[in-house]
Amino acid sequence: MSFQVVRPPVGVAPLLKAEGVSLEYGATRATHDVSFDVYRGDRFVLLGPSGCGKSSLLKAAAGFIKPVAGRISIDGKTVEGPGPDRIVVFQEFDQLPPWKTVKENVMFPLLMTRRLNKHEAEQRAMHWIAKVGLGGFENAHPHTLSGGMKQRVAIARALAMQPEVLLMDEPFAALDALTRRNMQEELGRLWEELRFTLLFVTHSIEEALVVGNRILLLSPHPGQVRAELNSHQFGLHSAGSEEFQAAAQRIHGLLFGVTVVPANAGTHAEAPGTRPMDSRLHGNDGVAEARL
Repeated sequence: MSFQVVRPPVGVAPLLKAEGVSLEYGATRATHDVSFDVYRGDRFVLLGPSGCGKSSLLKAAAGFIKPVAGRISIDGKTVEGPGPDRIVVFQEFDQLPPWKTVKENVMFPLLMTRRLNKHEAEQRAMHWIAKVGLGGFENAHPHTLSGGMKQRVAIARALAMQPEVLLMDEPFAALDALTRRNMQEELGRLWEELRFTLLFVTHSIEEALVVGNRILLLSPHPGQVRAELNSHQFGLHSAGSEEFQAAAQRIHGLLFGVTVVPANAGTHAEAPGTRPMDSRLHGNDGVAEARL
């Protein structure tokens, strides 16, 4: 299997843009000079090993931390802090206030931001609760729900806000394998119906291929761009196929420096270890993007 350079949509501006983003925690650099574009309707995945800064990049996109260099923008406006145009679904199950019911949890941000009155917020909450398959559980409290059900509530709460970008930080990592697969399928179903824009963080190559239509590969600490891959042809339907497994193995090689893509956009890989960590894929126009 080979990688080929592809071009971004002609004349279409990205919805979310990261330009040369470096992030630090004290004296520790989490990411270095990371750039990527997320277009409206993308399922864009940040993939890399633990400590590569992928969650830090998502938090920067959410406005929780500020880059020490570079910028992140939404619709051309620099992200200066959190906002209702970017809603985050975290990995932890305790992101739901335990004293609120499912319906109250979904209504909460709608009321806090004064987007809707109480009656309108309740109607919208019930709509999204049904969308994620929790009809009949609207009056349940979080402690009575399974981990997967809690994540469905968090997704309903996020989508009810109708954000420009849905940010998901390893949302299924703490779930058992069967529930994780079910949640991946549910997320795909929701995206097929609604075509929202998704920025998704994972350290699982298989999950990245299943969830994303584009994947940004980040090197081990500090995170730098290794490659950007077009993965729209994969999904749960293809998981386990020879093509899927070959793609997963090739991504593993790219992440850890075993196999790399030549800078001239050819289809043959360089010899292992001949490319420096912070090198990127480049086409003739300098776009760091590749396709499986």
